[in-house]
Amino acid sequence: MSLSSKPNDETRDVPHHEPSTEVYAVHGADPEVLAYGMAKYSRSALSMRESLAELNEQKAEKFLNTFYFQYGHRSIADLAHLALAIERLSILAATIAVDEPRWDGQERSTRYQDFQKSGYFVPDFAQDASARALYRETVDVLFAEYRHFSEEMFRYLRERTPKPVEMKPDAYERTLRARAFDISRYLLPLATNTSLGQIVSARTLETQVSRLLSDTHAEVRRLGELLKQAARDASYNVSHASARELVQGIQRECPAIAERAGEFLLRDVRVAPTLMKYAEPSSYEIDARRDLTAAAAELLAGLSIGPAPLVDLLDNDPLEVELATTLLYQYSHHAYRQIREVVEALPESQRREVIDLGLRHRGRHDEVSRAYCAGQQFRFDILMDIGGFRDMHRHRRCVQIVQGYTAAHGYDMPPEIDSAGLTDRYDSVMERARDVVAQLAARDAAGAEEQSQYIIPLAFRKRTLFKMDLSEAIYISELRTGAAGHFSYRNVAYAMYEAVAQRYPALAKYFRVTDVREPVDLLKR
Repeated sequence: MSLSSKPNDETRDVPHHEPSTEVYAVHGADPEVLAYGMAKYSRSALSMRESLAELNEQKAEKFLNTFYFQYGHRSIADLAHLALAIERLSILAATIAVDEPRWDGQERSTRYQDFQKSGYFVPDFAQDASARALYRETVDVLFAEYRHFSEEMFRYLRERTPKPVEMKPDAYERTLRARAFDISRYLLPLATNTSLGQIVSARTLETQVSRLLSDTHAEVRRLGELLKQAARDASYNVSHASARELVQGIQRECPAIAERAGEFLLRDVRVAPTLMKYAEPSSYEIDARRDLTAAAAELLAGLSIGPAPLVDLLDNDPLEVELATTLLYQYSHHAYRQIREVVEALPESQRREVIDLGLRHRGRHDEVSRAYCAGQQFRFDILMDIGGFRDMHRHRRCVQIVQGYTAAHGYDMPPEIDSAGLTDRYDSVMERARDVVAQLAARDAAGAEEQSQYIIPLAFRKRTLFKMDLSEAIYISELRTGAAGHFSYRNVAYAMYEAVAQRYPALAKYFRVTDVREPVDLLKR
């Protein structure tokens, strides 16, 4: 068939028009109103200007109650994006809050900020005054050691890293202090206060709030309540002071107009009062967690946690084996390979029973849990320090199955601490923290295990299963092996590359990694 064939009679008379595409930015509409205005394209011929004018004259809540809640059009909530600040929460709660695949935000950096004066979270010990005292004493010690190691490591690095002539003194000191904080952060406990900002869709926020409200930690459940309330309360208006001055100026010149101007410019904006009204704890998540926790305890009873490499590139599994193993993995502290051996030895009917536990309580509107995101070619079981995990945790284009915090895997020590002659002091602090974690966890009190987790320093290791495609494996390996990065995740990313290169030698040339064995210039950022 010729591509230059002449038009037939049916197309000869079709009129041709000049392009009439119009593009314009929209500003000033409340997030909910803007979301519905965009959603109306699917069911209305009105322009965006006409839709927003119509919604401003009527109640957006009426439309949302009809089309969002009654018809389940959750895609509308994808169009409402909300900026929220979350300040003074523990690092433990922050890692749980950001564990959302569609999350965008930033947290306070342990590299560029000094956490000496951050303060820390104290869980409710009810009537156990001795436990509370032991907790506070231990965290105070960790903060004191954090201060000590911050100064000691800065001095150590300064002695061994001369300032280049062309480098300004303040830039030199700032760069070395950042490197020192990279090391001393290992002393910070999970109780340490941090802050984060997030820009998420209303749909992601609804999912996040539901998940937080279902968590086992009281602080995290409280955070879910606060996020839900923040979406419904009046938001902070950055332009409020300027708008007030403008209204006051109008008042002096034209009082009649000033009142209407004030109603418009100084009105309260609630970012998602309707879209968030039904965010509640997820019974699906709570019930599935209960059943799978019990199943993991039963099937893995008596199985000690075995040694494991930093990074383990897993073999391909039959889908049912992968699903059952992953479901048990998230409620244990064992390596994936250990659990898989147990699962493979089970009768097929018992494997399917485990898979069923993760879906048995799923409601009509519940998304299938993350453990069922299965079948990726590249699956890495990674055991790394908590501080480094927080950096790796930011990667959203992969599936992460995160195990809980524990002191059972031991801790890492930055090599500079040994070189500086501080090994004994460092080990003493870590062992003291581990002993207190065990003491508090052993107490016969509700939430004792969760309370003890807050004392765990960032040096201790945790296990996470990362599932991804080749593109993401290349991206993480290239980005995280960069010389300016933290040595912890640099080692993890390079081990990921080496594992892929060993299994698929022909693919190795496509990874543009930095060899972590080469010396690093500490003054390069």
